[in-house]
Amino acid sequence: MPKKITLLGSTGSIGTQSLDVIRAQGYEVFGLSAHSRTDLLLRQIETFHPKVVCVTDPDAAGRLEGALAGRAGAPVLLRGAEGLRQLAAMDGPDVVLNSVVGIAGLGASLAAIENGHDLALANKESLVTGGHLVTQAVARHGVKLLPVDSEHSAIFQCLQDAHSARSLTKILLTASGGPFFGMKADQLRGKTKEDALRHPNWNMGAKITIDSATLMNKGLELIEAVWLFGLPPEKIQIVVQRQSIIHSAVQFSDHSIIAQLGVPDMRIPIQYALTWPERGGPVAPELDFAALKVLTFDVADEETFRCLAACKKAIAKGGLGPCAANGANEEAVKLFLEDKIGFLDIGRLVEAVVDSDAFGGSYDLADVYQCDRMARAFVHSHL
Repeated sequence: MPKKITLLGSTGSIGTQSLDVIRAQGYEVFGLSAHSRTDLLLRQIETFHPKVVCVTDPDAAGRLEGALAGRAGAPVLLRGAEGLRQLAAMDGPDVVLNSVVGIAGLGASLAAIENGHDLALANKESLVTGGHLVTQAVARHGVKLLPVDSEHSAIFQCLQDAHSARSLTKILLTASGGPFFGMKADQLRGKTKEDALRHPNWNMGAKITIDSATLMNKGLELIEAVWLFGLPPEKIQIVVQRQSIIHSAVQFSDHSIIAQLGVPDMRIPIQYALTWPERGGPVAPELDFAALKVLTFDVADEETFRCLAACKKAIAKGGLGPCAANGANEEAVKLFLEDKIGFLDIGRLVEAVVDSDAFGGSYDLADVYQCDRMARAFVHSHL
């Protein structure tokens, strides 16, 4: 029997590439979700025939309901954040792949785990905002948490020798450096959203592309790596690898290093999360070493790119510090994309909210959402 997959965030960049992998593997789609892109979701429904779909935007849900009216075999339509959690929890799929962007994915991740589903996680904010809650739920319910981000997938692949993994001493988390690598604050002051959206290597959605330009994405990935692999933040080194060929590496007690390489194509880590512990066939071009002349390495400039510095402060503070950083960043990026603040304001606002409180201590899900609201309000009060 082919695997059945529920895909959350099916109309985004990761979602559409995930469907490429699902098609290539001959898997079935149990459920799909989208926020508002009902035109694309409707085409996906016609191609993959899911039993259930969810649309989180109320107006878009109404549009899809009208488009599906009277269609034979139309899927069940769920709505809103609660509908997303219901879809994630439903019996039927073998794996839930969460590619929702932002803290909106946290509730769905927990719902999937708590209902016994293995979770392929592309929504890094689930671990950034609620890492304690997610990892405890995974342990309690005995499910698998499979990383989809290219960097975390690379680390996961390098640690498949369980005996060697026990001697892990360091993670080398790679970064492309984004479109503004090497620039200083004076050069960044006038950068527009059009400038920031020109990523040199990866095809991603707007929010993640801006996060790459500010290095916030790498800060979030550092926090995610702490939760996934159990190393303290000081044992995770960020290395700029401009060609995005080395996706990350691990160092062991004898100082030997194992790295995972490949072309910059998200279908490779997506497929590994869905086929693990097996490997599927080729879904991306082969890495051509005859054409690969140069691999370069550098250090990340957190003095200029303050989002990265803020994330390091946040994970050091612990508790809800990473949640506050994430909430402030999501709101600041939204304002930047609306041309309401400048590029450098994103880092300024994220760092300011992290500096505003100690944030330590235990928390529950309600505390996470309250902290997120506080961080967004903080951004608007400090424009």
